[in-house]
Order: sequence, then structure tokens, then C-alpha cells
Amino acid sequence: MNNPARDSRAFRDALGLFATGITIVTTRAPNGDPVGLTVNSFNSVSLDPPLVLWSLMCGSPSEEAFRACSHYAIHVLGAHQQSLSSRFAGSREQRFAGLATGQGLGDAPLLEGCLARFECRNDIQYAGGDHLIFVGRVERFERSAGDPLLYFGGGYRGIDKPQDKP
Repeated sequence: MNNPARDSRAFRDALGLFATGITIVTTRAPNGDPVGLTVNSFNSVSLDPPLVLWSLMCGSPSEEAFRACSHYAIHVLGAHQQSLSSRFAGSREQRFAGLATGQGLGDAPLLEGCLARFECRNDIQYAGGDHLIFVGRVERFERSAGDPLLYFGGGYRGIDKPQDKP
């Protein structure tokens, strides 16, 4: 057995064996600039009230904007959006360059073409080790059809197996 305190790389690699969906979380900084980043630490918390969570590395350049915002939008990416995911994981200056966005609650930028979008009130923030955990109350959402963009073992994946019929 490995000890995560002694072998953080192996621990991270083991966590990477849990397949996740990919999201982009967006908000508006206090100075009005759009802020967004690729996140795979997203999941549901509660149906009543409708709550979701995601986490952000402490010290991230986006931390101040997300701590201060009233709302943010979580965009669940489809299989066709790998380049958008990579874009929001890359240079902060290029994330919104030339990208058409809508305006959501709290002026959060809204991206088009996603499988689902959750517009959330920034309800609760918790310290969680080297990350901040954001719990958002979903105030609006929408969904569409399609296959998800997945992340597994350090790379993007898709769904290869047809859906089983109940």
C-alpha cells in the first residue's frame, strides 16, 4: 500500500483512474473581466435545495474572482468540445479571445453548445486542503442531448459503449 503523503504523484495517478466529466466554470471579476477555467471536480450535492460543488486550487489566478462573485456558471462539455476544454485550461489571456458569450446571472459569461449549464449563486466556500470547495445553489439550468467529454488517466476520452436499454 502507498502512503499519499509520501508519494503524491502515485496518489494523483490513482485519482486519475476515476473517469470524470469536464466542465468550464465562468464568472465575472470585480473589474468586469470574464474569468473561466476547465474543471473536472464537479458533482451534485443535493436536489432539495438544488446544490452542486466544484473545487479550485488555492492560489489559482482565478481564486479572487470566484471568491468575490455573486454567481458563476458551470458548463458541462460535450464530446465535440475538447478544444474548448483545452483553451480554458491554457493561457488565461486567450480563454475568451474572439469567443461569443451570453450573459448569465451575476453577469457570468455563458458558453454555447454545452450538454448542460448550471447558473449558480455562490453560496458556500470551504477550505479543503490545497483546494477551495465551492457549493453553488442552482438558480437556472438547461440541458441538451449528446455524448459527454470525459477525462481518464491523464487524457480526454469519449463513450465507446452504446447505452444499455432498460
